[in-house]
Amino acid sequence: MPSVAGPRVHWVSVVTISVLALFMAAVLALVAADLLYLGEAEMRGGESVLAQVLGSPEIRHAMYLSAVTSGISLVLVIVFAVPIGYALSRYRFPGSIVLDAIVDVPIVLPPIVIGVSLLIFFRTPVGRAIERVPSLEFVYTTKGIILCQFFVSASYGIRAAKSAFDGVDRRLEHLALTLGCTHGQALRTVALPMARNGLAAGAVMAWARAVGVFGPLMILAGTVRMKTEVLPTTIYLELSIGRIEPALGVAMLMIAMAMVALTAIHAIGSRGRWWGT
Repeated sequence: MPSVAGPRVHWVSVVTISVLALFMAAVLALVAADLLYLGEAEMRGGESVLAQVLGSPEIRHAMYLSAVTSGISLVLVIVFAVPIGYALSRYRFPGSIVLDAIVDVPIVLPPIVIGVSLLIFFRTPVGRAIERVPSLEFVYTTKGIILCQFFVSASYGIRAAKSAFDGVDRRLEHLALTLGCTHGQALRTVALPMARNGLAAGAVMAWARAVGVFGPLMILAGTVRMKTEVLPTTIYLELSIGRIEPALGVAMLMIAMAMVALTAIHAIGSRGRWWGT
């Protein structure tokens, strides 16, 4: 791509890069403050905060439960996001614009509203009937955690899937149909491979969003230690009893997980641009 004509240094570049530097400095200042606090705490107490975090059976259980529930919710998001994203991208039917807008509702709603709505739903006759089914209890259970994570993160996966399929040239699918492929074969052999980078980035984004869910879990699943405690609720529980260092250690762990997820998203996006997909 040719460079933009004109001098490299001008008022637009100075202003925009300065704003970027200011924002980066603010973010790094927050992380640095956390690290300095942990360093001072270790010097006062003589024990590594990481050792405190990993040595606590409650926190280890929360890490395990976060990994399991977010993994299951990610599978559910993929199962729903791929067909819904494809349908919204390829088909136009009465009400499709409304359905497209409804998909984004969980994104703009405060997450705690989703938790309240789920709790109220399970107080309706239909919700009570579901709760009476053996092994389908959601209120104050691990399944409730997965349900909250799914509802909060699914819209991100669906939106990413739609954008990925929007980037696939429909003429290639039409060409596959003229060559004898069925619609399912065209989806499997043309659309999905060409949308793979966008789908993968959306999956990582949805997983990261699921891991960080807090508000809905407090309402629907509760914060019972060794039962419905995940990493975000661990931070709340540790702070509630004045254990700032372990809470901050878990927070730094989640920051590291977020950085890994964001790096993966950007790496997938860069690879897609490099490959031209």
